[in-house]
Amino acid sequence: MGRMTPKRIGFFVFDGVVALDFVGPSEAFNTAAISDKDGSQQRCYELITIGVTGKTVVSDSGLRFQPDRSISNAPVLDTLVVPGGGGLRRSDVQKVFVPWLKSRVHKTRRIASVCTGIYGLASAGLLDGCQATTHWRFAKDMAQRFPRIRLNDNAIFIQDGQFYTSAGVTAGIDLSLALIEEDYGPKVALAVARELVVYLKRAGGQGQYSEPLRFQIQSTDRFSEMAAWVAGHLDEDLSVDVLAERASCSRRHFSRRFKEVFGGTPAHFIEELRLTEARHHLSLPPQQSEDSGSFGRVPQR
Repeated sequence: MGRMTPKRIGFFVFDGVVALDFVGPSEAFNTAAISDKDGSQQRCYELITIGVTGKTVVSDSGLRFQPDRSISNAPVLDTLVVPGGGGLRRSDVQKVFVPWLKSRVHKTRRIASVCTGIYGLASAGLLDGCQATTHWRFAKDMAQRFPRIRLNDNAIFIQDGQFYTSAGVTAGIDLSLALIEEDYGPKVALAVARELVVYLKRAGGQGQYSEPLRFQIQSTDRFSEMAAWVAGHLDEDLSVDVLAERASCSRRHFSRRFKEVFGGTPAHFIEELRLTEARHHLSLPPQQSEDSGSFGRVPQR
């Protein structure tokens, strides 16, 4: 594989930003990498922070971030992510951010918001007529202030064209995993999810204030859902027949589609997952690894 050009992700940061809205997605994108044949890792993304000015910004929790660029000298971006936070709704911030955002729409492949970051996109009129979501606590206010947006307050994230909106806080990580999967496939997204110890896909809707969380995003691709399921059942029978039955398709069709999606056979994919899991268990102290159990059977090629 030749050297890959990382996709540039820009995060707009401001005084009062919710730190996790920014840091969570940033960690997900920063973790995404593709292995070369020689074992070296190529980063999938280049991350930069963009402020109203170049001055340090203070998050709502007191954490300080130094922007890499300001809106006056920000480079061309592949994707722009707008985190939430009360500071984004201040008139002085909106006055400079909204015109800049409008000027970036046709130069940017994707524009995403996390939680109340939707106020920035909505104030620019970008979501008029679009489906969107936000944190359940702000849904009523959003619906009143921006009636032209088709708001769904029971979704973790929603895509409508080039615009992506997500629910509260950790939903930004769910959205980031979906964007990584969109760019590089489910195998890379799964590796990121495993590294961050989060679900690749969470089921259900935004009853997100219920405890415990009992939801996951409805998978639009049963094979990406399959990857998450396999990772949690490595000690079970993962033969092609079992997997094909779970995917509700014939053995032949399953093998063909799996290779199209993951770039290899089910056997090779599962073998890699089990080897990774085995290396993890070998690195644990003896008392922690005793209950690791079997990694099951590798499916026939």
